[in-house]
Amino acid sequence: MTKRFALLYELVPRALRIGVMVNQNNPVATEATLTQLNETARVLGLQLQIVNAGSNREIDAAFETIAREHCDALFVGPDAFFASRRVQFATLAAHLRIPASYSNRNFPEVGGLMSYGTSLAEVFRLVGVYVGRILKGAKPAELPVVQSTKFEFVINLQTARALGIAVPPEILASADEVIE
Repeated sequence: MTKRFALLYELVPRALRIGVMVNQNNPVATEATLTQLNETARVLGLQLQIVNAGSNREIDAAFETIAREHCDALFVGPDAFFASRRVQFATLAAHLRIPASYSNRNFPEVGGLMSYGTSLAEVFRLVGVYVGRILKGAKPAELPVVQSTKFEFVINLQTARALGIAVPPEILASADEVIE
């Protein structure tokens, strides 16, 4: 998460106040997000505006709060519910002209600015490997816990242009995918 936060800050270096949206219905992810980001924000000298959202209406209200509080950018915590509402996020962020960072590539694919997170293709591949082992007779309880080690950085250049963000060449070069 700190890498994604740093990438957002590189894209919007004048940002001093960052909105952080978390889902209060997902306390484990919320706690992990806030713990990591509070320390990173302190080191960078940034202010965080924490907003909670656990329903469609709460997402709308959270964006209104972010705009009213004059946040310079938005960091959206990782959450399955948020991923299911990715079009709503991209639409609201574009309407309010708020640069936003997301946890997976599905957001920039529908107009979000950027994402940095675990490669979904790699996650599905690992699931397939696990299923294959089980089908060959391995006992699930005896299989090791595996975490994906492949991360991907996706940036939507069209959204960046619409927000007036000049993406530095070194950031473009580090992206795994640039959506034109």
